[in-house]
Amino acid sequence: MIAFIIKEFRHLLRDPRSLLILIGMPLAQILIFGYAIKTDLNESDIAIVRMNNDKLSDLAIQHLDASKGFHVKYIWDHPSQIAEAFRKGEIRLAVVLDNNLESKILQGYPADIQVIGDASDPNTANLLVQHTQGTLRNVYREYLQKNASTPVVQVSARMLFNEENRSVFMFIPGTIVIILMLLSAMMTSISLAREKETGTLELLLVSPLRPHQIILGKVVPYMGLSLINACTILLLSKFLFEMPFRGSLPLLMSETLLFIILALCIGLYISTIARTQQVAMLLSMFALMLPTILLSGFIFPIENMPLGLQYLSALIPARWFVEIIRGIMIRGVGIEILWKETLILAGMVCIFMLLCVKNFKIRLE
Repeated sequence: MIAFIIKEFRHLLRDPRSLLILIGMPLAQILIFGYAIKTDLNESDIAIVRMNNDKLSDLAIQHLDASKGFHVKYIWDHPSQIAEAFRKGEIRLAVVLDNNLESKILQGYPADIQVIGDASDPNTANLLVQHTQGTLRNVYREYLQKNASTPVVQVSARMLFNEENRSVFMFIPGTIVIILMLLSAMMTSISLAREKETGTLELLLVSPLRPHQIILGKVVPYMGLSLINACTILLLSKFLFEMPFRGSLPLLMSETLLFIILALCIGLYISTIARTQQVAMLLSMFALMLPTILLSGFIFPIENMPLGLQYLSALIPARWFVEIIRGIMIRGVGIEILWKETLILAGMVCIFMLLCVKNFKIRLE
């Protein structure tokens, strides 16, 4: 058994392509997701249309331009130029301030303020519109408190666990799950298939090793490399992207090890039913990548999915590990909260281990 594990380690270490995939790809993915994929607002070009130059309009323009999310590119006195600017892609948002805005607000009349977004990118448009509305409400509340005799009710909002509303807090946990699932499952799925394809599986079958020992021998080397990847990703998340770490490190590493074992077992199960490395890799990519991305809650909220897809997502291991990572790293909860997700992952590990042992054929076909 020990000799078999050492053989697997040596085979892995002398294959530069496998090492590049196992070590280089996680680093590339975490950097791409952390730096390139962001939903934060940053200096979006906007235009403002104001009919007259009262103090309240000036105050609104100053606040919008001072905000990190906006850059006031144009200030017009008529809305006729808005459509052409949107068509040319020069602006992402336009704000049309009401005529006699200040006098209407002071007299208690509702002011007509129109916010126009470029919905060719609906997510960004919604974020810009919501941010604009919040900024304008703060402007008017501040102005009325200084200029009106009747005090205005102060309403404050706070975002728990992510006060700056940084998108990296959403992408990094999901990226960790995707990397561990795809790499662990993909590399182990082709390991046994490679033995079949090259004919070396015969040597394993005539050796004293039992099926469960062969499976464990295949799993251990990749488990070690996956743990190294997990530690590297967590260090990058903490020191490069300033992800919070509010929970227990031993608990997080234990949960990560459990998920890695599950991913390795899924990969081995795929290798027991695939005849070639190519088939094993295709099964790993298509059977795991799309469900992991789409049904894990990493990008799309599960509660917004149709009921059938919500039930289907319960079968996706990544869904439960995303909850665990967010719970430990961002919310700082412990096993007393995450026991259900942990039991589900442990149950899946047992199921796939049994399937691997049962499906492993001790005779060549």
